[in-house]
Amino acid sequence: MSTLRLPMNPRFPILGLAGWIALCFVAPALGAFAMPDTWYASLQKPSWNPPAWLFGPVWTALYITMAVAAWLVWRRGGFALQRVPLTWFLVQLALNAAWTPLFFGLHRPDLAFADIVLLWLAIIVTITVFRRVHRGAGWLLVPYLAWVSFASVLNFTLWRMNP
Repeated sequence: MSTLRLPMNPRFPILGLAGWIALCFVAPALGAFAMPDTWYASLQKPSWNPPAWLFGPVWTALYITMAVAAWLVWRRGGFALQRVPLTWFLVQLALNAAWTPLFFGLHRPDLAFADIVLLWLAIIVTITVFRRVHRGAGWLLVPYLAWVSFASVLNFTLWRMNP
């Protein structure tokens, strides 16, 4: 059976953390092929739409806290003991990675909204299973849930404003 193996040597915990950080930044790297374009610029937007410069710093901070949360759970036995919580983490990360190509690449805010609803649900499950393993790991994902909640409302609003 194949499993993702990161260095578990307690003398080098930073290597494991670096691996989780790298993995978490794969999601936005995949989205780099589908960045905002003239289609997005032409959309009607609500007055509360955040400025473009805000997304980079917010997502950078969120991906780092996500990585730390996953690392804290992973340190409690790796995939061998934490298969369920870490699988949920990977599921939500995959849903996260899918949103940008759906919204910006395919210009499908409807499909992106369906994806972000599934992402939101997967984050709740991930928080729940992470908290059972490491309370702090669950709490580290709460800002992510808050931002995705806001992004869900924004996605829905953009979809409805631009039929």
